[in-house]
Amino acid sequence: MDHIERFFRTIKREDVDRPCTWLGIPDKAALPGLFSYFGVKDMIALIEYLDDDIVPVELPYHSPNADAIYAALDFAQRGKVDREHRTLNAAGFFEDITDPARIDEFDWPDPAKHIDPAECRHVVEAAPKGHTVLGVIWSAHFQDTCAAFGMENAFIQMIQAPDMVHAITDRIVQFYLKANEIFYQATKGRLHAVLIGNDFGSQGGLMLSPDMIRRFAFPGTRLLVQQAKAYGLKVIHHSCGSIRDIIPDLIEIGVDVIHPIQALAAGMEPEGLKQDFGDRVAFCGGVDAQELLVNGTPEQVYAKVKRLIQIFPTGLIISPSHEAILPDTPPANIKAMFEAVHAESRA
Repeated sequence: MDHIERFFRTIKREDVDRPCTWLGIPDKAALPGLFSYFGVKDMIALIEYLDDDIVPVELPYHSPNADAIYAALDFAQRGKVDREHRTLNAAGFFEDITDPARIDEFDWPDPAKHIDPAECRHVVEAAPKGHTVLGVIWSAHFQDTCAAFGMENAFIQMIQAPDMVHAITDRIVQFYLKANEIFYQATKGRLHAVLIGNDFGSQGGLMLSPDMIRRFAFPGTRLLVQQAKAYGLKVIHHSCGSIRDIIPDLIEIGVDVIHPIQALAAGMEPEGLKQDFGDRVAFCGGVDAQELLVNGTPEQVYAKVKRLIQIFPTGLIISPSHEAILPDTPPANIKAMFEAVHAESRA
């Protein structure tokens, strides 16, 4: 069974020769240690060394204020934004604006000016052949809405000025739909799946009520999922935290994979997720990146992965419970995670 077949059979919850895996997207600061430990020079070589199934490819975006699609909308307007400096807590451009008629006072970027279709094709075609190609497009429309006001203020405005919140959200969704369309058209037939999402959960529960998420976030999510499905792509939806109460909504919207299983978040125990949702959706994650991968031993990691495989013989992409492996994760624990998976193919 090759990597692509294994991925599709896993998310359809069909029998596989071994569990599907995804290393995730390691933080840049973690890469030197990983490359040194595994004796490789770049991410492609690391993926091939680990015999990983999924190759993530980020949508290329370059503008005066950002070199990443997730930082394209600079509501804080404090200069060029990167992953390390992006925040939802800063006061946003619309902090004190409640009139939807003023929405065009912000300098909304046109994604067509900052996305090169040729570069999109190049980065996708550079993925090693025979692997599942995952377009990392994020399209985090709800998080961007929060950034437009400042997160706390955004939650207040959902009550006090809902029309303004809807107007901002709709404009952000249209930005991502246009950006994604360029990417999808340029790479048609070369992608297998996309990763989108917003963080709705904290460690102990949702940040908003399910009804508020359904009202302000899920209409946009539905449009983004429908767009991807129109291109024949599978959709992995990301949300950190405790999101159990909205998993049925994500299933109804058409999401194929819930990412991640944040192992220590309330209600996200793999046994319960398998029991309640395992016949309707696939999952990705489950290998705790908060404590186990950081402070555990390789033997403990190995045992945890074996337990996950018992719970999910299929229907789970084995992966860290956060997509960004940090520098404090010992590479030996990453090795143990993959060794436990590959031992299944020899069993």
